[in-house]
Amino acid sequence: MDDRKLRILAAVVDEYVRTGEPVGSKAISKLDNINVSSATIRNDMAALEQFGYLEQPHTSAGRIPTFAGYRLYIDELMTLPSLSDEEKSRLDEMLGGKDTPEELLVQNAATALTEITQCAAVVTNSVPRFSVISKVEVIPTGKRLYVILLITSNGSIKNKACRLEFDLNHEQLEFFTHYIEENLNGVSIDQLSEEMLNNMVAAVSAYMISLSPLVKGICELSEDLRKQELTVSGSEKLLSCDELDKMEVVRFIEHKNGLSELLEETFNGIQVKFGSENDSFAIGNSSLIVSKYRKDGKEAGSIGVIGPMRVDYKKIIPYVDYLTQKISYLMSGDEDDILSGTDVNSGP
Repeated sequence: MDDRKLRILAAVVDEYVRTGEPVGSKAISKLDNINVSSATIRNDMAALEQFGYLEQPHTSAGRIPTFAGYRLYIDELMTLPSLSDEEKSRLDEMLGGKDTPEELLVQNAATALTEITQCAAVVTNSVPRFSVISKVEVIPTGKRLYVILLITSNGSIKNKACRLEFDLNHEQLEFFTHYIEENLNGVSIDQLSEEMLNNMVAAVSAYMISLSPLVKGICELSEDLRKQELTVSGSEKLLSCDELDKMEVVRFIEHKNGLSELLEETFNGIQVKFGSENDSFAIGNSSLIVSKYRKDGKEAGSIGVIGPMRVDYKKIIPYVDYLTQKISYLMSGDEDDILSGTDVNSGP
């Protein structure tokens, strides 16, 4: 396509995002960067419709972007503005400073995105993976019933009840507690390999086979900590959006963990995904704008926005980009964790 058609496509997307109404040639002809007649614009819009980038919802109506039109716009035509100092200061205030706990930083970022964009915010938090085990306790709670309490350096607490074949005496409980302290205290959650935990099961079983359920319980708790925790805030924004199918939104809210696999995909910069591209993202006429934040050079989670396909990408992307970079800096204190510029990637 020639440059004029691309400019007309970009103008149609911008106008449709602004008004929510089909866009006609007369509205486009009034724009400063489109210096051609309405008749020429109509011809170009008809061509864009034939290419599959625009569609006409009604015979007498103007055009609206298709999924392919949005994709081309985002990948090649969109020019992103920079945030003002005032906007950055507002985000900094909502986010919190270096003394803010890591999990609260991410929660504050999601709250800020929901408030500013009026869309739902999605967050995955892998921060516990980069903390260390600070304490493991085994607490007798009933006949042959014991609760394992696992506490990490970032304040995460996990517990699990285990039933043994018989009650442990003081010496057995003391052995187990001492063994766990020696082998787990100060160990990073991310370093708890399956081989390491299996060796612990074998070593404890050699002393007393009936203790192995306790080690297996610790294995399961560790696995939970290594998993990404996904939360969606502002779900009511999706339910109140007329452009989204309510039943699809309800199914997404009930089964939102299916989104975790999509967010775990490796990518750099901002990623824009559409619901129609991904089976795990079950809201059809929707878009997901997401980016990953880092801690000490490692990916630590994702944060983004879910809304209708007709969202203001030029407004939302700079917010998501700034917040992920700021979180990365606050968690690491390293300028290397701040990326320069916004790299927008597409793809399912």
